[in-house]
Amino acid sequence: MTYLLQALQARAGEFIHLRRDIHRHPELAFEEHRTAALVADKLEGWGYAVERGIGGTGVVGTLVRGSGPRRLGLRADMDALPIDEASGAAWASARAGVMHACGHDGHTAMLLAAARHLAEQGSFDGTLQLIFQPAEEGGGGALRMMGDGLFERFPCDAVFAMHNMPGIAQGRFVLREGAAMASSDYATITLTGFGGHGAMPHRAADPIVAAASIVMALQTIVSRNIDPLQAAVVTVGALHAGKANNVIPASATLELSVRALDREVRSTIERRIKALVAAQAESFGVTAQVDWKPGYAVLVNTPAETAFAREVAVELVGAERVTLQGPPLTGSEDFAFMLERVPGSYLLIGNGTGEGAGEGGCMVHNPGYDFNDANIGIGSAYWVLLAERFLSAKGLATAT
Repeated sequence: MTYLLQALQARAGEFIHLRRDIHRHPELAFEEHRTAALVADKLEGWGYAVERGIGGTGVVGTLVRGSGPRRLGLRADMDALPIDEASGAAWASARAGVMHACGHDGHTAMLLAAARHLAEQGSFDGTLQLIFQPAEEGGGGALRMMGDGLFERFPCDAVFAMHNMPGIAQGRFVLREGAAMASSDYATITLTGFGGHGAMPHRAADPIVAAASIVMALQTIVSRNIDPLQAAVVTVGALHAGKANNVIPASATLELSVRALDREVRSTIERRIKALVAAQAESFGVTAQVDWKPGYAVLVNTPAETAFAREVAVELVGAERVTLQGPPLTGSEDFAFMLERVPGSYLLIGNGTGEGAGEGGCMVHNPGYDFNDANIGIGSAYWVLLAERFLSAKGLATAT
């Protein structure tokens, strides 16, 4: 596949410039108006049938070649994060408090580069659906697009997505069959007691002591209720209570983040948190309310589609640059909801391991992060090859 790589790398400069433009003008969830317009205008210029405003600011570009019945979906995310950038890049965010700290600018640029090549030179027989999604960063943009009829209006037999990952060699592909990313749920625990003077605690019902005990007790849920061979995380990220050292407050609030890589484990953790909090609160003479906010689902890659995606990666860059079954991640991704509706696979592309500027090792969601532009050529070549192989006479038969 040297020719394809060379062809996409040769025109990568145009899309590096585009990526940096998007990076300089980041937009938060469901505010991606400039980015969505840029994407839609480009696709229309290359001959795609384009629908705008799906799920708010989502865009879908459709390209049909021949009469083949197969339909492929490729997805990229577009939103940024509420972070002040400190990358020092010449193309750093021009908006205070907003930056592309997760590489969605790069994901968008890779898919656009592939879109142009497929429109001008692509050899396939079937329907290509390019999905540019808003609000991946906690906003549930995938659900909003699906609620707006995404897969009814733009049917797909399989759907794929790619995310960069710092700490992995630039351009290396990592795939995983099965549970690949964790569910994410959030809980607010409100403890209500009876305030009083810090010198007379026996005349109060202290929610701070109850909160402290609950924080420690929560650590036993994973260690004593979950199979040691399963992965799960319960993190207390915030505890708010009181304002003075000699006043026992009337209430305390805890904020939790909960992760799991199995649907049953996810349910077990929710059940145990609620039971444990109620029992602990009662033992301290306070009341407890648990407000549970379901987040993203467990992301599960289907076997046949993942095997196919692996073969495409090996064909493109060689087996030595492909991890066939990487470890799961406890981060979350709302592409999981698309995979609950349509078979497919979510893969990683290494952003780099170096710590210097432009070397890709700075972790995502960090003020110093930047997408590695060297991935635009290889990432777009991967999408082109996957589309051409999937939308062929054999399709997935090459991997099963």
